[in-house]
Amino acid sequence: MKKILHILRRESAQARPYWEDFYFETQDAGATVATALSSLHAENRISPAQGSRFRPVIWEHSCLQKRCGACSMIIDGVPALACDTRLSQLKGDTVRLEPLRKFPVVADLLVDRSVMMENLKDLSVWLEAEAGAGSEDMAFEASRCLQCGLCLEICPNFAAGGSFSGMAAMAPLSRLIARLPEEQRKQTARNYKKGVYSGCGKSLACRDVCPAEIKIDELLVKSNAAAVWNRWNSIK
Repeated sequence: MKKILHILRRESAQARPYWEDFYFETQDAGATVATALSSLHAENRISPAQGSRFRPVIWEHSCLQKRCGACSMIIDGVPALACDTRLSQLKGDTVRLEPLRKFPVVADLLVDRSVMMENLKDLSVWLEAEAGAGSEDMAFEASRCLQCGLCLEICPNFAAGGSFSGMAAMAPLSRLIARLPEEQRKQTARNYKKGVYSGCGKSLACRDVCPAEIKIDELLVKSNAAAVWNRWNSIK
């Protein structure tokens, strides 16, 4: 299998972006975009388009097992995880790689997603006391969120710095709604209305790109019922 990696590059946030191509060849039918990017570093390849010495492509990764969400990027126009995208499943000989567009670019394919953590801090998404059992099904579904940011990338309502925190905040808030005793849910419910409910247009594009395949529509319905309409029994 032979592929050309067509990568949008930028040496720094202030630098001018440019496209650069690299060849990748493998006999591994299960090779992913992450495999190809790692190979570039290992072999110090020469860019066929530029004819210059290879500058390592900067991208973020950790587990490479679809567990951390770090390697999120835009692959052939679609937000996805590099470790979860097989080259054999991509059409054509050229694979187009770009950084996420909803977050500030640091360099190459690496973006600054710190706004996600700031949103969680703003919404006070943490426990201040021991939580009860609550709805285990709802809590488990919400716990599978990778915080990769792909849902925010595809969301037509999210913008960094805006009041809508998106599904990346909805998931941990849902866990609190499911686990907190009823008397402690009021502030969490207010935060949910502020950061999620008031800004969500329910296009559910996030559901289609979620690498964890979280049932976002079901989670949203149950969270809305509990936090907005005070129907606590609906989440059990």
